[in-house]
Amino acid sequence: MKSLIDNARSFATHVAENAESFRAFEAGQSPETLFITCSDSRVVPSLITGARPGELFELRTAGNIVPEYRSDHPSGETATIEYAVRVLGVRDIIVCGHSHCGAVSAVVRGDDLSSAPAVQGWLDRAVPADADARTADADSPGMAEAVQVHAVAQLRTLRDYPCVRERLEEGLLTLHAWYYEVHTGSVTVHRPENGHGPFGPL
Repeated sequence: MKSLIDNARSFATHVAENAESFRAFEAGQSPETLFITCSDSRVVPSLITGARPGELFELRTAGNIVPEYRSDHPSGETATIEYAVRVLGVRDIIVCGHSHCGAVSAVVRGDDLSSAPAVQGWLDRAVPADADARTADADSPGMAEAVQVHAVAQLRTLRDYPCVRERLEEGLLTLHAWYYEVHTGSVTVHRPENGHGPFGPL
């Protein structure tokens, strides 16, 4: 914690040294991409993409799950997506899954999460467990494919959002599914012609 506090204390100095770049933020934000990924601390969108402040609008959820759209029961996740698409006008949405994902592993293995009921309820929104992956290790090809299938499934959920559907029909929005390996830094991408996988190079 101390290192975080020390950096926060000195950050204003960094801003002052780059005043012109940061002053532009007073006028608002205009990111072109919504980056949806897991809350996992090993996944850092700006580090992966090289994005500078103001370039990515981020949504972090356990297991990069996109909840179904319900106008009668709005959530922070649906509000973030709707704001990114309707208000900010992002042109791309990336759903990025990652290796060694505890959330997807729990779904695949059917882990007992009775001691964490909120987590269990959230993961119930995830894709059904793949029987072929249930015995897979966290870093096995089977588990990697399960995470990739899960990321693609979130794109299907996104397409049911009215704002997303409208922009797709207008040709103003593109959806992407990525897979990031936390131990190698490798990023691969889903290509529709490949079905559910394997993912291919960017």
